[in-house]
Amino acid sequence: MITRRLGWAAVLVLVLLAGGCGGTPEDPTAQVDSPDAATATDAPAGADTDAATGAATDDGTETTGAATETPAGDGTAASGEPIRIGVSLPLTGDFSEPGQGIREGYEVWAADVNDAGGLLGRQVELLFRDDGSDPNTAVSDYEQLITSEEVDLVFGPFSSRLVIPTSEVAEQYGMLFVEPAGAAPEVFERGLEYLFYAAPAIASDHYDYLAEWILALPEGERPATAAYASLDDPFAQGTAYGLRDQLQEAGIETVADEVYPPEQTDFSAIAARVADANADIVVGGTQFEDSVGLVRAFQELGYQPRLAAFSTGPTLPEFSEAVGGAADGILSPVGWSDRAEHPSNQEFVASHTEMFGRPPSEDAANGYTVGQIVAQAVEGVGCAEQGDCQTQLRDYIRANEFETVVGPLSFDEAGRPLAAHMIQQWIDGTVEIVLPEGSEVQTADIVNPKPEW
Repeated sequence: MITRRLGWAAVLVLVLLAGGCGGTPEDPTAQVDSPDAATATDAPAGADTDAATGAATDDGTETTGAATETPAGDGTAASGEPIRIGVSLPLTGDFSEPGQGIREGYEVWAADVNDAGGLLGRQVELLFRDDGSDPNTAVSDYEQLITSEEVDLVFGPFSSRLVIPTSEVAEQYGMLFVEPAGAAPEVFERGLEYLFYAAPAIASDHYDYLAEWILALPEGERPATAAYASLDDPFAQGTAYGLRDQLQEAGIETVADEVYPPEQTDFSAIAARVADANADIVVGGTQFEDSVGLVRAFQELGYQPRLAAFSTGPTLPEFSEAVGGAADGILSPVGWSDRAEHPSNQEFVASHTEMFGRPPSEDAANGYTVGQIVAQAVEGVGCAEQGDCQTQLRDYIRANEFETVVGPLSFDEAGRPLAAHMIQQWIDGTVEIVLPEGSEVQTADIVNPKPEW
């Protein structure tokens, strides 16, 4: 079954390794677990390949091609020239973990679209380049995808650090730029017209439901002090400081505020300063590795806050294993749940599990959401190419609401989504949605105070 889906996916994967990366990143789509599919790294550029065979170009790009006609779920076939979509992602480097998740979401979306007959009766091909988590490389990638490759559409990268410069490239060329993970306030403060963030809320609003819940607690139960430790990254700081600003305004004192660089690996000193402050609530503006490092360091110090909230890291399935039993009680903003009954969400979960052998992450869901929004716009305006079509796509997205796996989405004039993030909590080894209270997505009551870690 996996071979059939990959054969029908019509996904052209171009992975241009960033200089100094030293090899192809591990990825389940690079070597499909099937006797009928293989990755060829030595084929000459332009060589004929079947649906699950790769070819490496002279510039080091790895390609995985597809048949020119794609059998569709309704028995018809997509025909004509494929719609080519260019993407640069951090498949190696600091953001490789979520970058791989975004890539999976893009690939599952392409497979589902092509299984259903394509867009405008044409199959979809994805062209991936690895930016190595480097903004300069990402900028160069999009320049080449738009001008040299002459792709029809582009999808955005992961992280505000990469979205901010690359969205300027898209704007320069008048290309629609729907992105899955650039949520920092700065992303939307530059007057760009073609940028849209495909998630429920921007970074500074991620903790709105948690702030509302904390401030509604009786005075004797409400935390009096808070400590913050954040990655020096626009998105990570945006999430932590969005909550900080609301708590400070309500009189909750900030007793520690630590910022560390992306390359930080030893968190003992940072954790010690936070622990010395002995705050009632600790908030981490984190990705994956740093969230794990901070929790482990707090464990070693015996620091036991009443509440603990970290962004991104705890939303990944591997977080619990990485920190052991310390995951229980940790809160995180999350834009997607695999149990939500939004239209197409359960189909997405099933497709991802079939293709990759495991359920999707939130990053994968965000990537899939990008595809859903662009697909609805393409079908709505009836075009997918460079030029005036891009303006039509932009105007269509600005004027409409979209059904996605993260729920219905619409956007303001700056491309900000007009929805809200849920709050999840690890409870007895399982992720539960605890806020908003009384909503159809809530699966458990919030645990307060958190268990000791």
